[in-house]
Amino acid sequence: MSVLKGKVAIITGASSGTGRASAKLFAAEGARVVVVARRQGELDSLADEIATQGGECVTLAADVREEETAHAAVVLALRAFGGLDIAFNNAGSLGEMGEVTAISPNGWREAIEVNLTSAFFAARHQIPAMLARGSGSLIFTSTFVGHTAGFPGMSAYAASKAGVIGLMRNLAAEYGRQGVRVNALLPGAVDTPMGREVAHTEEIRSFVASLNAMKRIAEPEELARAALFLASDASSFMTGEAMLVDGGVSISRT
Repeated sequence: MSVLKGKVAIITGASSGTGRASAKLFAAEGARVVVVARRQGELDSLADEIATQGGECVTLAADVREEETAHAAVVLALRAFGGLDIAFNNAGSLGEMGEVTAISPNGWREAIEVNLTSAFFAARHQIPAMLARGSGSLIFTSTFVGHTAGFPGMSAYAASKAGVIGLMRNLAAEYGRQGVRVNALLPGAVDTPMGREVAHTEEIRSFVASLNAMKRIAEPEELARAALFLASDASSFMTGEAMLVDGGVSISRT
């Protein structure tokens, strides 16, 4: 049985990596999906893939830093599919990397705007649509960086993603009694374009893989399956959870 049959989902950062894999998986599991990213061409190819597999998908090419994007995505879900049940707010940016004394104010602001302010905009518009349905699952992508471990050179990213966890937990407390669950997915190393920005040589990839207990880098589809769990009724009594899907990097010391 398709675990998301009859559900409507918004997925941001859907043009590649975990977002793209999640859009395909959610659609295969019966959800009608609104996919959001900046690149229209990649969204069109994703929509074609989903349609080929018998799924339903509409696209929105826009920047999550703009509040209008969050509003437009919800409006599109309502117009195209009649409501909203799930939102996987996955779009993100590393921001500017380097020691904190060298990070520019603009580099800091980019990380905060893309990772944290966009999460606020998303919740601001997605939650009312879920309340109108009587329930919903709101998912944010955070990270273990700054939560269970520090990584030199990633202060802007860590701070913005830690803020997402704080926002998520507060939203979970605010809206749990109204049927809206709010959780965060905390990946470790994943073979995505963003992941390859950090691990940009084979030597660095090997080092990054060595840090976790499983000694490898995850595939986007593995994170998509974790997101599906949070989106589905399989996690019906989970809210306020920062769920690590990190291959054990948070506990590994070998």
